[in-house]
Amino acid sequence: DGSSILPASYDHTARIWDPLSGECIKTLQGHASHLHSAVFSPDGTLVLTASRDGTARVWNAASGEIKSVLRGHRDSVRSAVFAPNGLLALTASADRTARI
Repeated sequence: DGSSILPASYDHTARIWDPLSGECIKTLQGHASHLHSAVFSPDGTLVLTASRDGTARVWNAASGEIKSVLRGHRDSVRSAVFAPNGLLALTASADRTARI
């Protein structure tokens, strides 16, 4: 809804920022390497991250807890997006595969 900013970082984290105050609301930690992407679910309750560590992760946006670790790629996960209904995720990897 535009009320938060969610950059992916080379320090292995994603951070949720308040664009008005400039304050970090939540730091999402758990990946073993840098992140290529981070996106909110359509309803804003989840975050999906993609990392060079070969995983994508689903996070609770409010608590910062990891809800799921998506494994299966053999190389860096370059991108991850939610389906419009927020129930599925698509990941794309440097191993030249995509997974749903």
